[in-house]
Amino acid sequence: MQRNSDRKREQRKNFHAGQKLLWGLLALLALATLYPVIFLIAGSFMGQDELGTYLGAVIAGREGYADFPLLPHYPTLRHYVEILLDSPEFFVMFWNSVRITFGVLAGQLVVGTVAAWGFAKYEFPWKKGFFLIYMILMLMPFQVLMLSDYLILDKLMLTNRLWGIILPGIFSTFPVFIIYRFFTEIPDSLLESARLDGAREWQLFYHIGLPMGSSGVIAAMVLGFLEYWSLIEQPLTFLKEKSLFPLSVFLPDITSVRQSGMAFAASVITFLPALLVFLGGQDYLEKGIMAGAVKE
Repeated sequence: MQRNSDRKREQRKNFHAGQKLLWGLLALLALATLYPVIFLIAGSFMGQDELGTYLGAVIAGREGYADFPLLPHYPTLRHYVEILLDSPEFFVMFWNSVRITFGVLAGQLVVGTVAAWGFAKYEFPWKKGFFLIYMILMLMPFQVLMLSDYLILDKLMLTNRLWGIILPGIFSTFPVFIIYRFFTEIPDSLLESARLDGAREWQLFYHIGLPMGSSGVIAAMVLGFLEYWSLIEQPLTFLKEKSLFPLSVFLPDITSVRQSGMAFAASVITFLPALLVFLGGQDYLEKGIMAGAVKE
């Protein structure tokens, strides 16, 4: 009896030791994952001389090795003042990002939800074929469609305009696929009961489909925000005037050594909206990813 008790105590001790080792390993991995964010925030509060001392080997081509402490020795807000008060082009690009992102999301909210409802709840000829085309288009990278998109936008005289980025984004197939997965979970019997009670088709969509599929709609909006807030390839391909560039392509313009502090501050300001949206829609985002991972 005593021997069994000692054996169980020894097993619990080994289990707790293994658990502590696992937690320690996970903590190290989490710190390594967060280090770029810590690096970014700490650099935005460092003075230019301090940045030159630690990163001179990288940003100024000096001899030696780069070093980077987790906290600045002499914190300063100078770089944020330069970005927010002395860089009017930063606000122009910020406003361009807002127009592109919310223009695309507003369009997807109208077009994507209706298309997803149609695929999920109605039968029509070639339905599976059309949906297969949607999925194929969703899997194609931007580089594959870049030439055809450019030729069409040029024909419509939409190159070098923000609409040349907003319109293709509105008709993206990815939000349709995400929202479709949530609409298919709504019982058909519920819709039939509503039809028997005299509900019209638009009322089924507005009063039943949207409320019950709201998780999918929000997940698609969160994913859409994260994608279009950080666009790089489309603006560089379809826009020529720098006054139309979004915030995501602002950093390549401030690559000189003297502006390295501004680059850190601009990165933090660009990162904050995406972080807030992610934290606010994290639960919906997980549901959307899980829905997107389910094979058709």
